[in-house]
Amino acid sequence: MLTVDFDRLGLRSGERVLDMGCGAGRHAFEMYRRGADVIALDMDADELAGVGEIFAAMREQGEVPAGAEADTKQGDALDLPFPDGEFDRVVAAEVLEHIPEDTRAIAELTRVLRPGGTMAVTVPRWLPEKICWALSDEYHEVEGGHVRIYSTAELVTKVESAGLRYVGKDYAHGLHSPYWWVKCAVGVTNDDHPLVKAMHQVLVWDIMKRPLATRLAEKALNPLVGKSLVLYFEKPDTDR
Repeated sequence: MLTVDFDRLGLRSGERVLDMGCGAGRHAFEMYRRGADVIALDMDADELAGVGEIFAAMREQGEVPAGAEADTKQGDALDLPFPDGEFDRVVAAEVLEHIPEDTRAIAELTRVLRPGGTMAVTVPRWLPEKICWALSDEYHEVEGGHVRIYSTAELVTKVESAGLRYVGKDYAHGLHSPYWWVKCAVGVTNDDHPLVKAMHQVLVWDIMKRPLATRLAEKALNPLVGKSLVLYFEKPDTDR
């Protein structure tokens, strides 16, 4: 389940890319399949071990182009272990809402992006997230949980203040907002509730099979209640 549109990001084979806060690796895997030189960074060693195993399996099964490389790196978003301008593309998907010092993390992401490079930042969208917070404290008041709800204007301003140029936005995962509203209403850990189970089955069917019916439904829902806000930025190339 991808949130970032890699065509819009401008990703090309052979480019060096960072997936900051990679989690289970969904975006890192897709960038690797597209022939990029991928670094998947996270603070969670267990998550990174799983990502590394899947990278190895992808290589063994011939799922990636010749010459593509991928590796994992444990590190802190507030002090990225890379030199300035290291990456052609940077992805930070569903990460910044967890970081109290978000402006410092944004500054680090900007630092490691090369001039002329692009970055995709995704966070929970304001309205769907507001509804989740209103329905359930348990949804966000957990260790490592969401510490803020971004408006589009707030996040654009913070990233532009770090030196990047805003180039556009998308919304994603419109089918997921109603699912999370129901979970928040009945209890976020109540996975046995009949409505939660039914909606979860639909989401799994959508992810695995990509049927036309759910694709059309999500396309219609994304502008209205897409759960994720996706912003695209470019680092100005002062040599041009």
